[in-house]
Amino acid sequence: MRPPLAVAGHTDDVLELVGGTLTPAERERAERFTRSGDRRDFVAAHLLVRHCAAELLGTRACMLTVVQRCEECGQAHGRPWLAEAPEVSISLAHTSGYVCAVAGYGRVGVDAEHVTGGPADENLVALALTPAEAKLVGDDNRGLIRQWVRKEALVKRGELTLGRLREADLSALPLVDGLTVPLEWQGRHFLEWTAGTVIASAVTDEPAKLHLLGG
Repeated sequence: MRPPLAVAGHTDDVLELVGGTLTPAERERAERFTRSGDRRDFVAAHLLVRHCAAELLGTRACMLTVVQRCEECGQAHGRPWLAEAPEVSISLAHTSGYVCAVAGYGRVGVDAEHVTGGPADENLVALALTPAEAKLVGDDNRGLIRQWVRKEALVKRGELTLGRLREADLSALPLVDGLTVPLEWQGRHFLEWTAGTVIASAVTDEPAKLHLLGG
């Protein structure tokens, strides 16, 4: 069984390098975006998650169908899965001009966010961080966003909700860039990387590999 795989890149690079076709439901969601940049990010992320899963499975992206259906309202959003390979979990994320995806056996989740300058947002600290995490982060906005993307990835794994972010204390994990080995927290494996102002984190059951597209 292959290890989990994360793939990421700038939106322009992904759209140039990754082919594929969206489902009618995905195309309908893409058309709802009023800003062309947001639409391109959405399309790139949904193509990339097929590419990522295809690499894991040893097949072609065009052979895979990404399905999303909300358990509460029945609409075409929520946690994605593969119609042809439901045993493989997938997750995707996009933030202005950058997209990423992860695929693997077991539960997976990925998130990415741009880091802005200035001090940490006190409201976000209160929403997302435990007292121990808040003490560790202090006024460092980069540290805050790093913890945020970790917890968003856990949300996408189905382990947390946005209202319960403080139930996971990640203060044992370091807040430094440039780590070359995956991190482990209570049996979960975090794979983290940066791209300019973007911080990204993927959470998997086993250590994952990372493939970066483009420059």
